Amino acid sequence: MITSAVLQYAPTADKAANLRTIEAMLRDAAAGGARLAVLPEYAIYTVASMDNSFVETAEDLDGPAVTRLRELSAELGIAIVAGINEAATDDRIYNTLVGIDAGELRAIYRKVHLYDAFGYKESDRVIAAEPGNGGVFAVDGFTIGLQTCYDLRFPETSRMLVDAGATVIALPAEWVPGPLKEYHWNTLIRARAIENTVYVLAADQCAPTGAGQSAIIDPMGIALAQVGETAGIGFATLTQARLDAVRATNPALALRRYRVGIADD
Repeated sequence: MITSAVLQYAPTADKAANLRTIEAMLRDAAAGGARLAVLPEYAIYTVASMDNSFVETAEDLDGPAVTRLRELSAELGIAIVAGINEAATDDRIYNTLVGIDAGELRAIYRKVHLYDAFGYKESDRVIAAEPGNGGVFAVDGFTIGLQTCYDLRFPETSRMLVDAGATVIALPAEWVPGPLKEYHWNTLIRARAIENTVYVLAADQCAPTGAGQSAIIDPMGIALAQVGETAGIGFATLTQARLDAVRATNPALALRRYRVGIADD
């Protein structure tokens, strides 16, 4: 059994201020008993429309932002999942998630499905990583799988994590507001939980850059916690007993007759 938290806020172009916000929220999460905290996508740096500043402010995985998250993880005894703009080339970045526990970098996931939709083109400045590039780590008996925002619209992403042993999917997002977008978000985070019989910890940015509505969804699709449209923290307890009970009632993983893999070129 662990207490988990989703942290919702609106990152800005001020990296130092964002890190102060993250620290304050992580301290609140730890004070509330959280052992696992999920932050949004692009948690360290965000502007309303992606431009070259995402490249100019990008850091390596041993840079000051991830180093600070590692320090906070060690100090607070909390596992952290967060999205960063990771340095890659002179003109593009990786949209990367880091999984940190006990002050150590435990998992790295680079976004596979880029947001070239709804009038946006993330691929102008982001490199699409290869499927299956990583993204699971253990926290107190649970296996945490990592995926990012637009990956949510591709169910095979979650299924590959479950095949790798994930019992919890951590989903940092900057789910851009727009017509029906909140409806899609709320439908899909529940669908991924139900079809995979896993917990989903969906941490979104709030306005103006994100739609908010971060949530912790249980394996039956029930929202154990949900944050509205403003900054805040949602807490929920995850238990192995609930996972086992749901999978006994709905043994969809055991009964399936298809497998998801990476196709050869």
